Amino acid sequence: MMWPPAATSARSGPDGLITDRRAGRIPSEESFQVVEKLQKLSIPGVEVFVKPVKEHRFVVVFRGEGLDGRVADTDPQAVGVAPLAAEPLDAAAARTAEVAAEFVRQAREILAPEPKANGLTLRGFASRPALPSYEELYGLKAAAIAVYPMYKGLARLVGMTLVGEAKTLDEQIDALAGCWNDYDFFFLHFKYTDSTGEDGNFAAKVARTEELDAALPRITALNPDVLIVTGDHSTPAKLGSHSWHPVPTLLSADSCRTDACERFGERDCLSGGLGMFPAKHLMLLAMAHAGRFGKFGA
Repeated sequence: MMWPPAATSARSGPDGLITDRRAGRIPSEESFQVVEKLQKLSIPGVEVFVKPVKEHRFVVVFRGEGLDGRVADTDPQAVGVAPLAAEPLDAAAARTAEVAAEFVRQAREILAPEPKANGLTLRGFASRPALPSYEELYGLKAAAIAVYPMYKGLARLVGMTLVGEAKTLDEQIDALAGCWNDYDFFFLHFKYTDSTGEDGNFAAKVARTEELDAALPRITALNPDVLIVTGDHSTPAKLGSHSWHPVPTLLSADSCRTDACERFGERDCLSGGLGMFPAKHLMLLAMAHAGRFGKFGA
């Protein structure tokens, strides 16, 4: 069985307390070298795989008998404190928690000399979920165009086809245009409004938002039946973290009844025609506006 927690490099002080949860967003090329050093880890009875992702993120896979993903994160979501212990959330996960604790112990010894990433945290312990594909659930052939590896992985989990090897937003839209006639649904992911918010950098978040805004005419020129602009969560620069705030959502289609909103932002969207709704309903709204359903009502 495979149990892959997401891992992040961290920087700790001599007292073992976390001073930077993201190791200064260590560049990917440096992070890959750090992660490579963890390949020497060995835990009896368990196969361990460590793979780099991007910047401070990497993935750890434990494969063996008697493993269970119900283990608490070791990331305390704060600085100035020590990483948490890997605690089992169910008796069946005790073995996994022991394996995680041993992984962390060995990793800290290996990483101790590193100037930027001398520690780590683990979060999101789980097995591969049994999810229906996008096509099975919605009847849509879906493409994913993302730069950040984690979102490519999430897209693959739900049966989307990864398109292109874009590194910039312009390259993403080039890939979108290139496969426009081959798919029914397109997931184009833009990471950097989130990461700048996590860094507490309001000016950079504004600049990244404006970058995406300036690129929208290239997308609308493709004449999508339905266009959605939204996010998976709020990341206010004031908080420097993910938050509970409602996420602005724009849905544009020929069948939309326009509202009074003329700007796209948190304050404006509070008075928008979509109102406040659970995100799980968004795909159904999009499909209705795309004419994918039969007659509404009796």
